[in-house]
Amino acid sequence: MSNLNLAERLKELRSRKGISQELLAEESGLSLRTIQRIENNETVPRGDTLKRLAIALDTSPDEIVDWKVQEDQNYLTIMSMSALSFLFFPILGIIIPLTMWIFKKDKIKDVNELGKSILNFQISWTLLLFLYYILMFTGIFGRMFGGVVSPFRVMSLFIPLIILYGYNVIIIVFNSVRVYNKKTFKYLPALRILR
Repeated sequence: MSNLNLAERLKELRSRKGISQELLAEESGLSLRTIQRIENNETVPRGDTLKRLAIALDTSPDEIVDWKVQEDQNYLTIMSMSALSFLFFPILGIIIPLTMWIFKKDKIKDVNELGKSILNFQISWTLLLFLYYILMFTGIFGRMFGGVVSPFRVMSLFIPLIILYGYNVIIIVFNSVRVYNKKTFKYLPALRILR
């Protein structure tokens, strides 16, 4: 890793944590001048200095030294398609993309944004699905039909489920194609749970 990349990485980690150079100096026990010299690419942190910076930034020394942003369109596409796992069990549509997001959010370009979008959409969709199940099984819909059970009325309870599942599949496939083609993606509608 070049010294310039290390200086940029330190600035980026500090900015992400939302702290100033002064606060980083205070939390790491280093002088403000040392922080400035590292960020201006005048010196390279080693040993104890690197360890102190890593602790103050809540990361590892290896993360500071070995970091580089990679572009991996295949990973982004696979991550986007992984949300289809909701077809096996709704929560899997959250767990699998979440795992992929956590492991690569700082290592591959655009994973952080894509992961948040997918997770916000899948969490919103899952909440809506469970709300529908609750309404269906508590009998609220049965009362709406006046207590009369017929095959048509029973089938009509499943139409919203088909629409919900179909919409989710369409959104995932549509956005996966856009991600593969390096275009912007939009997972809508979604509650902004992860910002």
